[in-house]
Amino acid sequence: MRVPVEIVELLASPVHRYDGRPADGPDPAPLAERRDRIELRAGLGVVGDRFFNASAHHRASVTVMAAESLEAVAAELRLDAVPGLAQTRRSILLRGADVDALVGQPFAIEQGGAVLRLQGHRAANPCAWMDRVIGPGAFRALRGRGGVRCEPLDDGVLRLGPAMLVA
Repeated sequence: MRVPVEIVELLASPVHRYDGRPADGPDPAPLAERRDRIELRAGLGVVGDRFFNASAHHRASVTVMAAESLEAVAAELRLDAVPGLAQTRRSILLRGADVDALVGQPFAIEQGGAVLRLQGHRAANPCAWMDRVIGPGAFRALRGRGGVRCEPLDDGVLRLGPAMLVA
């Protein structure tokens, strides 16, 4: 299956912002978390991200989410704006594919003649922080559509813009 997609947003977060209790609020966001491009390394994750080469996260070092999921949550919760990767802490936001169906599946993102293979492992389930950083009810609204935790199988670069999802 080949599906045209758009890479809408990319994130490489050098620090974990959601430590402690959600009631205390997130740590300040470092500058330049959102990127125009990210570099991935096979088995290691996103270069510059807090989970890069973290042994506990090798199978979950990259998270992919569907923009449609965030738009649906924004509509359901009547939010003023659609949340993005800075709130959900995912790595790649795609438009045009059922990302949640990639759990347990190998897939690839083709862009500019390059192919980046990923292994989808488990669902990227939301946490209680979502109610704090997106809005009340977001934790429940994101259940079943929080994306997929992946392991990169190739070294490569992804950029904002059109791409092809191959599953």
